[in-house]
Amino acid sequence: MESGNNKHGTTLVEILVVIAVIMILAGLTAGIGTTIDRYSKGKAVEATLSLLDAALDEYKDFRGGFPVAIDADPRVNCETLYLALNSVPGSREVLGKISDKVKKDEFASGVYRIYDPWGTVLNYIYNPGDSFPRLTSAGPDKTFLSGDDITNR
Repeated sequence: MESGNNKHGTTLVEILVVIAVIMILAGLTAGIGTTIDRYSKGKAVEATLSLLDAALDEYKDFRGGFPVAIDADPRVNCETLYLALNSVPGSREVLGKISDKVKKDEFASGVYRIYDPWGTVLNYIYNPGDSFPRLTSAGPDKTFLSGDDITNR
């Protein structure tokens, strides 16, 4: 005899459980992806700052000091830095190693600004008497002097 209770299919509860598991896994994946993205952007900034430090060392060896930039506007400071470094052969060679993704010639003038991965120009500050210039990325929040700035010091 056949029983009438042999059903082949899924219940609504089973479908809801599978959907819940998929949503949990998707949430975990998104969180991990965000963390990895932030970490990789931080490492990219550190690599750019290291290259700029090397270019500054080349500049100092050639000129005997660092370029002065004390303007309040990071865009002006970054342009000042690029022009100065580009004027010295060793520094120019190091500048060539910086990714084209972070260098922008916004006015097609041959003067580049160097940006962090979040789209904010790097700031360069050097006052005569400082031991070494300060290079700063505003970090993920795109605001200087907040807790997430990344510097070369």
